[in-house]
Amino acid sequence: MENINLNELRNIAYKTACEHGFHDKRLSEEHCLCLVISELMEAVEAERKGRLGKKCKSRFEMDYNRYPALVEEEKRFKCSFEKNVKDTLPDELSDAVIRLLDLAGFRGISLESASNDINSEYMDDIACMYSKLSFTEAIYSIFTKPIVDYQYLSTIVNEMIFSIFALAKHLGIDLLWHIEQKQRYNELRPKLNGKRY
Repeated sequence: MENINLNELRNIAYKTACEHGFHDKRLSEEHCLCLVISELMEAVEAERKGRLGKKCKSRFEMDYNRYPALVEEEKRFKCSFEKNVKDTLPDELSDAVIRLLDLAGFRGISLESASNDINSEYMDDIACMYSKLSFTEAIYSIFTKPIVDYQYLSTIVNEMIFSIFALAKHLGIDLLWHIEQKQRYNELRPKLNGKRY
């Protein structure tokens, strides 16, 4: 796995969220973490429906590269993403990480700890641990981390991001690729992604 700099991804996620109106008013930690949990629950639903996204990356690239001279690049990207990636298990996990990256940007949290852990052998140990759990048990272990004192928000955010990356590794998901594609897709979306918040 290539070295991951989560602080760079954090800056992109936070900038996009600001540009799309997600920080027009101050949000509580509970609000932000609830939205992370909702993304993790959408990942559970994707897994239950069999939308595992095992071939979504190759299908996306095939569709995206099909008619480069005939179709505008932005339209090819959006259509290919919506057809092949959107609402799959990897897409929902990337949504959860992007929500955490945005929270880290909003609260000025460094993600150096999670970056270091993702780029270490510790990642293999945690990915192996997830092989002993069902998918729902793994998701539960990730989203129960916030149930502590918020003075440790930095630790919680770093641990949750690392845990999602470890689960993705166990599942054979290139989570960095999915985050990068989803961030690009989010840049093309309307204010608040067409939702109330």
